[in-house]
Amino acid sequence: GNPANTNACILSKYAPSIPKTNFSCMTRLDQNRAQAQIANRLGVSNDKVSNVIIWGNHSSTQFPDVAHATVEINGKVMSVPEAVKDDNYLKNEFISTVQQRGAA
Repeated sequence: GNPANTNACILSKYAPSIPKTNFSCMTRLDQNRAQAQIANRLGVSNDKVSNVIIWGNHSSTQFPDVAHATVEINGKVMSVPEAVKDDNYLKNEFISTVQQRGAA
């Protein structure tokens, strides 16, 4: 597998002079991709989507999670599931698209 999260965690522990906020890993790319998928679906810019989570490592077994994600549409903040209004999309196409790095 790809232990990107583990490597970032280990490095942050053994390099205490580097601020922890400077560490990220390949799953940040996946988080950006997931956020962009939601933004595109809702017709908003990426900065309007917040709190998208990627569970797992940068691999096809990762799990993009929008259960706690929010989006701002026309000045109103709401949950992503409420805004998308399509559980089938969120549980299938969205997840597989992010897992397959856009190849789905």
